[in-house]
Amino acid sequence: MQGVKQVKLQEILKIATLIAILVTLPLTLSLFKSVWFTEELYTQDLFKDFILKLIFFFLFSWVALQYNTNWIYRIPKESRFIDLGLRFIGNLAILLVTTALFNKINPYFVDKTISEREPGFVTSIFIVVHIIILFISRILRLQIIQRQSILENEHLKQQNLENELTALKNQINPHFLFNSLNSLNYLIRDNKEASLFVKKLSFMYRYILQSGDRNLVLLKEELKFLESYTYLIKTRYRNRFLIEINIDETYLERRIPPLALQLLVENAVKHNEISTSNPLKVHIYSDNDSLFVENKVRARSSLAEGTGSGLLNLYKRYYMIRKQQIVIDRNNEFFRVKLPLNKMT
Repeated sequence: MQGVKQVKLQEILKIATLIAILVTLPLTLSLFKSVWFTEELYTQDLFKDFILKLIFFFLFSWVALQYNTNWIYRIPKESRFIDLGLRFIGNLAILLVTTALFNKINPYFVDKTISEREPGFVTSIFIVVHIIILFISRILRLQIIQRQSILENEHLKQQNLENELTALKNQINPHFLFNSLNSLNYLIRDNKEASLFVKKLSFMYRYILQSGDRNLVLLKEELKFLESYTYLIKTRYRNRFLIEINIDETYLERRIPPLALQLLVENAVKHNEISTSNPLKVHIYSDNDSLFVENKVRARSSLAEGTGSGLLNLYKRYYMIRKQQIVIDRNNEFFRVKLPLNKMT
């Protein structure tokens, strides 16, 4: 599975070596004793048994650790049941293959008759070691999760500090702008149209600042903001820009991401011809727990400059916040965007 951090190979090799040494420790002690108190033939036989078990337990530990800490996480899994099934089958296969191979090979390397209890005894040791490995594997994965969590928390702390610094730097800007707008409104108070324009602009800026800390706003609040925004557009285009809003009152308490409607109207203004012969009309209406924003397509001969990321940004925001997807329907005649308004669970 991509994106899952792996346990380092050196760490697994160290643990596998340690497990193999600890499991064969009784044999090691027996080997040292036999050097002084036992015949050379038996000593050689014990030495071969020790080396074989050391190698097998090392390989068994390495494979089991790799499977449970790294390999299993590279396999795409659709559900937890599949994950548990793969873990069970994989670990069972590792255990059965290793014990069967050891019991098959051991008689050829150890020049002595194996007692009837020896295969069963060795198998039980493999089972105990395997259980220990499963616990160790879980601890290794938890350590990785903990490290990632610490790194993410440090990253968030750094990001928060940067955001706080940016906020402190920009703290004076809103006050400066509002004071400037109020001063401008005082100077042009005799010009009703210009004064109203400044008031609408001031309201828009205040709304943008207030909604910056919110992921969702009431639809009625967004429509009030849209009314100020469309006033500014109409001031420029006059009767060449029209907007029609037909929304059932039952939807006004539903919530949408802030500036969603403004972005769609702005997108229509930016990409369509607006002239006396071809006025732009934007229709916003509700239907079947959804909000629709549509307009006739009359592409500009020269497109306005832009990043082209507005709709993509709205698509991502809508999905992240509401866990729902907007639907973009585009053809030669109409451009339509559907915003789900059904209540979130």
